[in-house]
Amino acid sequence: MYLNVHSQYSLRYGTMSIPALVEEALARGITQMVLTDINNSTGVMEFMRECNDKGLKPVGGIEFRRDKQLLYIGIARNKEGMRELNEFLSEHNLEKRVLPDHAPVFSNVFIVYPYSYGGELKTNEFIGIRFDELNKLYGRNLDEIREKLVALQPVFVLDKVGYRLHEYLRSIDLNTVLTLVKPEDTCSPTDMFLPPGQLEAKFSRYAFILDNTRNLISNCVMDYPKGRINLNRRTFTGSRANDRELLTKLALKGLEYRYGKSNKVALKKVKHELKVIDELDFCAYFLITWDIIRYSSSQGYYHVGRGSGANSIVAYCLKITDVDPIELNLYFERFLNAQRTSPPDFDIDYSWDEREDVQDYIFKRYDRHHTALLGTMSTFKDRSIIREIGKVMGLPKAEIDSFTDPRQAEANRNNPTFKKIHTIYGLMANMPNQRSIHAGGVLITEEPITYYTALDLPPKGMPTVQWDMYEAEKIGFDKYDILSQRGIGHIKMAVKLIEDNQQRKIDIHQVKVFMNDARVNAQLKSGNTIGCFYIESPAMRQLIRKLDCDNYLTLVAASSIIRPGVASSGMMGEYIKYHHAPDTVKYLHPVMKEQLEETYGVMVYQEDVIKICIHFAGMDGTDADILRRGMSGKYRSKKEFDRLVQRFFEEAKKLGRPDDVVAEVWRQVSSFAGYSFSKAHSASFAVESYQSLFLKTYYPREFMVAVLNNYGGFYTRSLYIHELQKAGAIVHLPCVNNSDSIVNISGIDVYLGFVGILGLNDHFIQLIPEERTANGPYQSLEDLIKRTGIGLEQAIILIRVGALRFTGKSKKELLWEVHLLMGTKVKSTNEVELFVVETKNYNLPVLVNTQLENAYHELELLGFPLSMSPFDLLQTDYRGEIGANDLINHVGQFVKMVGRYVCEKPVPTKNGKMMWFGSFLDVEGNFFDTVHFPNSTKTYPFNGAGCYLVYGKVVQEYGSPSIEVTKFAKLPILTNPVID
Repeated sequence: MYLNVHSQYSLRYGTMSIPALVEEALARGITQMVLTDINNSTGVMEFMRECNDKGLKPVGGIEFRRDKQLLYIGIARNKEGMRELNEFLSEHNLEKRVLPDHAPVFSNVFIVYPYSYGGELKTNEFIGIRFDELNKLYGRNLDEIREKLVALQPVFVLDKVGYRLHEYLRSIDLNTVLTLVKPEDTCSPTDMFLPPGQLEAKFSRYAFILDNTRNLISNCVMDYPKGRINLNRRTFTGSRANDRELLTKLALKGLEYRYGKSNKVALKKVKHELKVIDELDFCAYFLITWDIIRYSSSQGYYHVGRGSGANSIVAYCLKITDVDPIELNLYFERFLNAQRTSPPDFDIDYSWDEREDVQDYIFKRYDRHHTALLGTMSTFKDRSIIREIGKVMGLPKAEIDSFTDPRQAEANRNNPTFKKIHTIYGLMANMPNQRSIHAGGVLITEEPITYYTALDLPPKGMPTVQWDMYEAEKIGFDKYDILSQRGIGHIKMAVKLIEDNQQRKIDIHQVKVFMNDARVNAQLKSGNTIGCFYIESPAMRQLIRKLDCDNYLTLVAASSIIRPGVASSGMMGEYIKYHHAPDTVKYLHPVMKEQLEETYGVMVYQEDVIKICIHFAGMDGTDADILRRGMSGKYRSKKEFDRLVQRFFEEAKKLGRPDDVVAEVWRQVSSFAGYSFSKAHSASFAVESYQSLFLKTYYPREFMVAVLNNYGGFYTRSLYIHELQKAGAIVHLPCVNNSDSIVNISGIDVYLGFVGILGLNDHFIQLIPEERTANGPYQSLEDLIKRTGIGLEQAIILIRVGALRFTGKSKKELLWEVHLLMGTKVKSTNEVELFVVETKNYNLPVLVNTQLENAYHELELLGFPLSMSPFDLLQTDYRGEIGANDLINHVGQFVKMVGRYVCEKPVPTKNGKMMWFGSFLDVEGNFFDTVHFPNSTKTYPFNGAGCYLVYGKVVQEYGSPSIEVTKFAKLPILTNPVID
């Protein structure tokens, strides 16, 4: 008889998870209840599954609130009623309209108003009365409302502890301290499941109210099919037969394009896949993905297809991916098989500035009633919880910071305030905090999606479901991942710049040609990969050098073993060692050699987990896939995962595997948790890496300009400008007569764009180049002011950054001039001048800007100096004993070097301490790496950008040198000569 039950999905209000709600209801003998979370239906489908599994009758609904005010509760009579409720809420969410005081006319919904409601009631509408409101019925004629009264016992908390947690949640939601939370901001302390019989006892004088309540729930049946069914759009053409025929036609046509006319191996593989795809009813999924690619290609958009879908030769033939599964011996069953317990998906990457148009096409092509973006649920986590709890307790920031500082963990252990926070932390950890939007998931459904969820409208501006990918999967939806990344933007723009600047057209899809290009592979082997997708980080460049990586297949492996799980398990080191000495490999077991010889017995890919589970441990494909997904964090049932771990050991023992070997194999398998890639994923990354690498090798200037204009990658803007200069470009400061909004290139001359100037208004970033293009170069500062209407503050920014140096006047002269001009009214070009009057010229003393002054202006306005290098800014002339290229000749020796800071990376050690890895440039512009052990880091910490004196021991691993730092200090720079 509980018509108003809330879960944790009543965000920062409800306190119980749905499984906890159901368990508590069972314990109290409750046989039916209604889930009515506040302004959402996130948990309804999960609630139905949980209740059905436990033998309870579930009913779905939504509690509608405006601000803090309860308006009414909607209870679905059936599936159609749930759709009505979801559509009503969605309409107000998507159109950003406030909820009305009165519920609309529903056909399949019961409405329950609070007792304070004074309006007329429709046939399907009722009044809910709480047990503590029953005294209001005393002396009242109940004839008119007798059949309309129902018992309203809200459920938000489990007990007194739950109520205290609720108070903390409300305080966090309201961003105020606990003592300022008002009664109207919280639920009642009695809003919980009552002990068996107590609710009936409280309403004993009004038994008819209980009868009305029972009748209401009895008239509700959530007539959804039980179990997971395919809820996606079922066909592309309108019939399965036509889908099968079209997919076959497209695959065979693509087969000829990819492999020629007589490749029997490829033909056999295509036919096998087509059979499986049809049997598992995935023809429409492939065709819709193909259709999305067809549209984006027609718009000139470049894409990368990756993920497990790249295991499919049909996907390769449909140009969904550019990964050849035959060449890489990829495992189609990793993507799609009859035992697979979860839906497969394609990850399609677009340039960051093109994805939204592709998403818009999908919504228009497949109807907004059947299309939505996938949501996600962020939770209260770790330090963020401690901070939130500390804030609502009214603690000072310094004390909160001390509680989140791992260095003070020992001192905090006995702190009573910290203990209290930690207790609340334990209750709140992993609770849902807010709904958000998935990185790129799109759902395309057969039925209107509002049968299953209400829709939100996040800042993206596209309808978004109210649950995440895990729930989507359990309900029966397969997502299409339409993602974006800046690496594709680099490639796309570089190709265009090369055509404009060098009049050369590049077919960037000739990847196999790039892979066999000796010059490209030599560039790869050198680790000179700054700006290149996925292979530019210090760790990746170091790994490439250690592997002497000069081919695609090795790069595919490198793309996976760089992942933390492989690295931390020691398997990355094993792989590198055996890569240099394959004859020394000692396989743990003959099955390991049979399955992993390609990777020297080291598990590198997700597919390896599946292969070992099946062939070494004797598990079936279903369990192997669930276990693999559990490793990657995509399977949420810990109980099920633990069962499969036990199964791994039991089945391996049945096959007679030695216990010690099983234990070591499991150690290697389990180290993959959450980090390994599928081989197809790594292969897709390596394809894009080769495309970037080709451009960097042959067209480094245009490529680096493209990197800058797509907002870089792993490094800072100044590092990419350094790479530009190394490539022979002459990099100029912004100039009103040569710069565009973004960086441009003409020949070897590169002009920085206005976008990078700190404080310059977006209006003028666009207007200055547009006006110059329309009406010619600017003739003077006054001409610029007249034609653009720029104000004093903005003009000063341009002067100080050097953008008016074409005038031949120093910055100081121009600053005098702009103040004189702005002191009198300067007419814009839109104002008619009867007489053209020249501005008076004043005789000024010689005002010269020094190079050091200019460098400080650039530091302030661009974030880096261009007129001087960071080394030129140092107070000392000392540049170190040796250069980066000479390090390999000093292995085992202690050296002093001066390095320009590039980046740093902290890595926790097994004992909880922190190591740091640094990357620097020497005075010649060459990279070197540093290692900082915990005992030296505290004494000699990193202190941000600048140049450092580095002292330490040179070590090397497989020909890749680095410095183990003993002493380390940031060097002082010349004082800013500009006096404000």
